[in-house]
Amino acid sequence: MKKFPVALQPYTIRDELSQDYLGSLEKVAAIGYRGIELGPPEDMSVPELKAHLDRLGLQVISSHASLDALTNQLDALIDYLQQVGGTYAAHSSRFESKQQVLDSAAAFNRIGERCREHGIQFLYHNHNWEFVKFDGAYALDILLRETDPDLVKMELDTYWVKRGGEDPAEYLRKLCNRCPLLHIKDMEPGEEQFFAEIGEGVLDFNGIFQAAEEAGTEWLVVEQDRCRRPAFESIAISYNNLHALDIIQQGA
Repeated sequence: MKKFPVALQPYTIRDELSQDYLGSLEKVAAIGYRGIELGPPEDMSVPELKAHLDRLGLQVISSHASLDALTNQLDALIDYLQQVGGTYAAHSSRFESKQQVLDSAAAFNRIGERCREHGIQFLYHNHNWEFVKFDGAYALDILLRETDPDLVKMELDTYWVKRGGEDPAEYLRKLCNRCPLLHIKDMEPGEEQFFAEIGEGVLDFNGIFQAAEEAGTEWLVVEQDRCRRPAFESIAISYNNLHALDIIQQGA
C-alpha cells in the first residue's frame, strides 16, 4: 500500500497554541508530523514563521479560510501561502437550501479560478451537514457536480462522512484525482459518536487508505475536534498508530 506524508490540523491543539505558539509547534514536530495546516501568524512576520517551521522540519501545506477572507482578502491569503510554500486554501460552508448550494458552487468556481492563477488549489472541506438531501441528492454531491473539478477539489473528512451516514472509503473512491488532502479522524463506538484517536475507534482505516491511494490523495491530515485525553497525547497516539500501520512516508 502507498505511504503518505502526515500533517496535523492544529485545531486539535488550539488551546495549547494560544498559550505557547512556538513551543506547541515544536511538540508537533517532535512527535513526527512533517506537515501542518496553518494560517497567517498574529504575533510575528511570515518570514519569521517560515524560519521557525524550516528549523522544525514542518511544511505548511494549506490554510483554512472563511468565505469573507476568500472573497475580500484572497490576495493576502495567496501571498501568505506563497511565502510559506503552501499549495492549498480550504473552506467549509453550511447549506440551508439547494439554491444556496448552487450559489456557493458558482462562488467557489470563481475563487478556485483566482487561486489557480497564482498556483494555489482551492479545496472544500466537508462536515456531516452536507449530507442533507435536496431534491433527492446530497448537498455535497450537488456541490461536486456543479463545480469544476480542476478549480474545486476536496479535503474529505473521514469522521464527518461516517457521521453523515456514508462509508468514507466508498465516498473517497468517487473523488478520483479530486481529493489531494484527506482529513483523518476516528469515531468512538456507541451512540455519542465521540471523536477518537486514529486506530482507537470504529473506522476502517486500512480500507480508507486503500481508497486514498486509488483516489490519488497526497497528504493525510490528522485532526481531532475534541479529545478526552490531553490534546498532545491524542495526536501522539494517532501518529504512533499510523506508524504501526506502516502508512507514513518518512522524510516527507
